[in-house]
Amino acid sequence: MPKRLPTVTDFPSTITLSITPPPSSQSAANVLVLLHGLGDTEAPFSNLGRQLNLPETACVSVRAPKPLPFDLGGFHWGDDMLFDEGTGEMEVDTGFKSSTRMLLDNVIRETLMDKCGYRGREILLFGFAQGAMAALNVAAEMGNEELGGVVSIGGALSSSAPLQPIDRKCRTPVIVCKAAKNSAVTDSNTKRMKDTFEHVEVKEWKKARDGMPSNRDEMMPIMQFFASRLRAAGPQGSLELT
Repeated sequence: MPKRLPTVTDFPSTITLSITPPPSSQSAANVLVLLHGLGDTEAPFSNLGRQLNLPETACVSVRAPKPLPFDLGGFHWGDDMLFDEGTGEMEVDTGFKSSTRMLLDNVIRETLMDKCGYRGREILLFGFAQGAMAALNVAAEMGNEELGGVVSIGGALSSSAPLQPIDRKCRTPVIVCKAAKNSAVTDSNTKRMKDTFEHVEVKEWKKARDGMPSNRDEMMPIMQFFASRLRAAGPQGSLELT
């Protein structure tokens, strides 16, 4: 079936999201799904989609399914809401079963693929912190079915993600951007991602903690990743990772 730009009404009414069409009157050859961090909403990432202004790419910013407790505001992707007894901070890796099902089944397969005609290779995920963990879980669940790629900003693969046989790693390529110090993405996290995915590129930023890219140097590897993975509507296609 021919591809078409998704609309909000294509998705289940239980999912809150916003859609940014491609620049000017370009066709939507790709879809970038944007996933915010713990305690945030879809609104800032909707703005990010407009700022990225990626050619021939529609951006879908999705709100996490569960609100934070105690009227804290914002939403989270985890199955549970747990607090570290030592620091009092909220845990980020509390299982992603329900959010993975929502993103993989309702957003990607039932809507973007079945209703709107996109192939997995034309759908990319961009997540920050806990949203990046959700994105990586989705890609791991896809297994040998390739997505366009995952951009993880300060997020590692969840401990609950399925383990892959060493001879059948997940085909979806991943780029992970992390702080040089105090990053949530540890060496053991990185090894686990490389054991799970065929292609994992790690970029270390000169920051004291994980955060969104704030300058051209930090953004450059992400834009290069997009340039290599986005499909073009024209006959030339796109440059593939090797």
